[in-house]
Amino acid sequence: MTNLAKLEFLALEITGKNYLSWVLDAEIHLDANNLGDTTKQGNKSTIQDKAKAMIFLRHHIHEALKIEYLTIKDPLVLWTNLKERYDHQKTVILPRARYEWIHLRLQDFKSITEYNSAMFRITSQLILCGENITDKEMLEKTFSTFHASNMLLQQQYRERGFTKYSELISCLLVAEQNNELLMKNHETRPVGIAPFPEANVATYNGQSGNRGRGRGRDYQRGRGHGRGRGYNRGNHHGVQFRNPKCDIRQI
Repeated sequence: MTNLAKLEFLALEITGKNYLSWVLDAEIHLDANNLGDTTKQGNKSTIQDKAKAMIFLRHHIHEALKIEYLTIKDPLVLWTNLKERYDHQKTVILPRARYEWIHLRLQDFKSITEYNSAMFRITSQLILCGENITDKEMLEKTFSTFHASNMLLQQQYRERGFTKYSELISCLLVAEQNNELLMKNHETRPVGIAPFPEANVATYNGQSGNRGRGRGRDYQRGRGHGRGRGYNRGNHHGVQFRNPKCDIRQI
């Protein structure tokens, strides 16, 4: 457990299933420590730098791999051997990532956050496999997979001329959050319904009294003839919310 706590990132598994992400992490950390050249062909790194790179790489591979490559002292040789052994992962991951990209649809997700997470997971896999996914492609994927009932909304967002996917997602997240608040308000008090008065309490000339007893009750009957003006006035001046049919109800 002590060794695991010191890992800069997840160690390369013996199966190699995390090889693509491992390579990226390893390159970033080697560069951060001025050791990036040690894994490049024709490098002229010092013996000390090569030793530092080997210590780092061996610390971030599975124990079984350490044993298999025990006699290797050059980080370039270890790097090359691991590449030859696991680089085929691209042929496994790439077809699946392409399939998921083709079938990715905004309308299939319950929230914008879930869709955005899936978008970045898939595009990251594609990029790691050498595929270039642009903002334009991500925007078009999102626009073209709006729910059929939101075609007008889709057109409105297209006309805003977004050039970055992140800008579109920010707008969709705000719209989704506003819609959730609107729906909560509507459920609390549907359109056209006045707020409920406090039970058995009436106020007249700044004084509160029990509506169900004594003169207060007679007064109401005498002045209001039945339910009275107070009832009708409240019915017409209740707080109303805008129509809760949101623009993104199917998103």
